[in-house]
Amino acid sequence: MPFTPETLLPPLLEIPDVRRLRVAFSGGLDSMVLLTALQRLRESGALLAALDAIHIHHGLSPYADEWAQHCAQVCCELRVPLVQFNVVVDTESGKGIEASARNARYSALARETEPGDCLLMAHHADDQAETLLLQLLRGSGPHGLAAMPFLRPFGNGLLVRPLLDFRRDQLFAWASQAGLCWVEDHSNRQQDLDRNFLRLSVIPLLKQRWPSLATTLSRSARLCGESAQLLEELAASDIAAASTPHPRELRWKVLADHSVVRRRNLLRAWIARCGFPVPNARRLERMATDFWDAAPDRNPALRWEGAEMHRYREMLYLMPTLPAVDPALRLSWDPELPLELPGGGRLGAQRRPGEGLSVSKLLSGPLIVRFRQGGEHCHPAGRRDSHSLKKLLQEHAVPPWLRDRIPLIYHGEELIAVADRIISEGFAASPDECGWVLKWRPAND
Repeated sequence: MPFTPETLLPPLLEIPDVRRLRVAFSGGLDSMVLLTALQRLRESGALLAALDAIHIHHGLSPYADEWAQHCAQVCCELRVPLVQFNVVVDTESGKGIEASARNARYSALARETEPGDCLLMAHHADDQAETLLLQLLRGSGPHGLAAMPFLRPFGNGLLVRPLLDFRRDQLFAWASQAGLCWVEDHSNRQQDLDRNFLRLSVIPLLKQRWPSLATTLSRSARLCGESAQLLEELAASDIAAASTPHPRELRWKVLADHSVVRRRNLLRAWIARCGFPVPNARRLERMATDFWDAAPDRNPALRWEGAEMHRYREMLYLMPTLPAVDPALRLSWDPELPLELPGGGRLGAQRRPGEGLSVSKLLSGPLIVRFRQGGEHCHPAGRRDSHSLKKLLQEHAVPPWLRDRIPLIYHGEELIAVADRIISEGFAASPDECGWVLKWRPAND
């Protein structure tokens, strides 16, 4: 089916509540075709939503200013409003110039996509084929092989790719017939970039044997997208079955009878849903086995960039990476004021009659907040003997990752309270006196 502006209408008209169409406009062939076709539809009355264009100036090419001027001239001739954003590309990120430019571009576009907006990108079937091949060569699963979806949430609106069913030669034919002029990015000829190498050297060779390559690979991407959607729906069902009121906690025993593959699928989806980077396949495999197979008295944990996961008793806990706390640290504390704790968290206190730490017992000296160094003992109020702090923390169900971070309150050199969990013998407020009721909010709580 050849490309015409009218072929864009059916999928676009199915998207509900569209207030404005915003074309990501580079001035190249693909976005030139998309913007011109949409404006013709608006002029004919077939498309009613507002239309404008966004140009991202990366500042990387010596021709970048010329491209920006071309975009401005085209939009002026089409009578389409144009917005330009200059972005700073982090060339020192270690991710490569192509990925860094893409991140900067998408971040800027996301900020400008408001409720009711559809950001339209001009990716076509050949782009889709390149993306699928790149993901295949990276060892990606169904989510990666789904490549670029037609529609997905983006910013506060939607991102739509209405040209995915059309090949580049079809767009070129229409642009030539319509007399369009566009810019060429000379960096697209640099074969040291993986995508360009595929486009210029590999795909032409494959097309000699399989002429319909772009169409068939796009179909494969759609099928992988369907498989990915099924996996997401299965993961959502499993998460719901194991969920708690806290989104970063799961009841792991509910999933004990599931296969390792299914657990891995759940973990990937849960971690992503909580906004953390998904660990690599090796770590996911280890999670899906170790966190279920470990003995009941073990507390397996795994850390990766930006996050960590722990199993404790009946639950899995997901959290940002916790910074280390210096066990030698000593902090003076006035209970009248909340104390911000190192590595996050807060210790506060409120006066209440007959509860908490006895105010009168604390008048003779300052309070010092310290942290575990090992070997501490505490004599809890109302109990006969002193016990090791390690045993008491286990008894009070303090999770292992918090035990080195729990604030220990000292009066002089005597341990008088363990956060808001334990008050030492001789320091509890009597019913007829005022006390400090402690409140500890752990980091990431």
